[in-house]
Amino acid sequence: MGLNVALIRPKPHRDSIGLQQFMVCEPLELEYLASALERAGHHAEILDMILEPEHRLLRFIDSFKPAIVGFTAYLPHVKIVKQYAVSIKERNPKIITVAGGVHAEVNPGDFDGAFDFIAKVNGIRTMVAIADAVAAGAAVETARQAIPGVWNGTGKTYDLETAWDYPFPDREKTARYRGRYNYIFHEKCATIKTSFGCPYRCSFCYCIEIARHAYFERDIADVVREIKSIREKNVFIVDDNFLVSIPRIRQFCRLIDIAGIQKHFILFGRADFIVEHGDIIRLLQNHGLRAVFVGVESFKEEELTGFRKKTTVEINTRAVRLLDAMGIECYSGIIVGANWGKEDFDSLIRFLNQFKQPLINIQPATPLPGTPLYEQSRDSIVVSPEQYHLWDMAHQIMEPTKMSRRRYYFNIMRAYYKTGTGARSHWYVLRKYGLRIYLRIARGAFFITWQYLKLALWG
Repeated sequence: MGLNVALIRPKPHRDSIGLQQFMVCEPLELEYLASALERAGHHAEILDMILEPEHRLLRFIDSFKPAIVGFTAYLPHVKIVKQYAVSIKERNPKIITVAGGVHAEVNPGDFDGAFDFIAKVNGIRTMVAIADAVAAGAAVETARQAIPGVWNGTGKTYDLETAWDYPFPDREKTARYRGRYNYIFHEKCATIKTSFGCPYRCSFCYCIEIARHAYFERDIADVVREIKSIREKNVFIVDDNFLVSIPRIRQFCRLIDIAGIQKHFILFGRADFIVEHGDIIRLLQNHGLRAVFVGVESFKEEELTGFRKKTTVEINTRAVRLLDAMGIECYSGIIVGANWGKEDFDSLIRFLNQFKQPLINIQPATPLPGTPLYEQSRDSIVVSPEQYHLWDMAHQIMEPTKMSRRRYYFNIMRAYYKTGTGARSHWYVLRKYGLRIYLRIARGAFFITWQYLKLALWG
């Protein structure tokens, strides 16, 4: 007999500084879980707490009466999902709780003692196996050891599967939220995953740790079939790096033509690929590419080398300018170091303002536990990993060496307002996307400015 399984995406901590002010992507991992659970004979429902009031969680539990509740979580959400689990257990001690998501795969020990099960690897298959075991009456302790992907300490072997034979994500499970899923300027935006991991080895990257430094791809024909099933016009390809294989990209475009698909695509890509293969970028543009997120990371050669980025300032600059010239939006990620002084922020502002339209995400260097950068930076870290909500890629994790923490936050704000959120950007968004989207972005910018202002004033 199938079970009711609730799948929960947590609301960020009120003190976290998150991009959800500008973007709320669909919980793709939960939609995959829902689809696989339904195929296995269970009944799954998704609650997206980012878009729900706090009281909705327990009301949902009372009405749906799940036998299992699964949570997805990034590092800043660990304490929050633990609190959710406690509240649910207090409501009904018989409910089985499961923690999963990217943080559980790299640092499962952070969830120890708070959940009945922790999905260490192969999350979709592991969640189905948990539901099947609970339905069959298996004891929790027995199932922890018996199910291959469930965390049961370091003495157990966890083999990562690279085959992809799962059903498409069940987007009907988020039907009531879909009008509110967006990516920056792109409203009603769906997401899709076409590959896992990355063939590069940047020292700060969490994604390659999840995939254990492997890189594997879905069949591109299967990807295009899924895209054809998506209702939204805008589709965000959330691969860590879509711009890897030229033959695969050509096949993607060819199949898009055959299927008669007309979508707008957003993707992540490396600067060196963009510079070396402008013809491929143009081909993608002719098949719907509208925006690329490029990890520029720094305007300093020594920092790029330290990050193992394998690009140069010149390559990054050429990539952004090429996208500008093509009319493709370029979102640039910038990492600011704890050793930066005012002159470094001044140089960053000059670097960014050379571009036609700097659309940027500036973040303090955040060495996430499990990455090489974390091991290199251990002695400089002043925020405990247990202060989960501060590990949001926006708070300072390492103490600044050339200015106070308050002045550091002020300079981050200054860099934003003199580049990506200055008057030029306001006019660009208003002219291109209209008043409604402009106001949504402006509200998000105001909220984050207020968060940073509080940090600049009070530390």
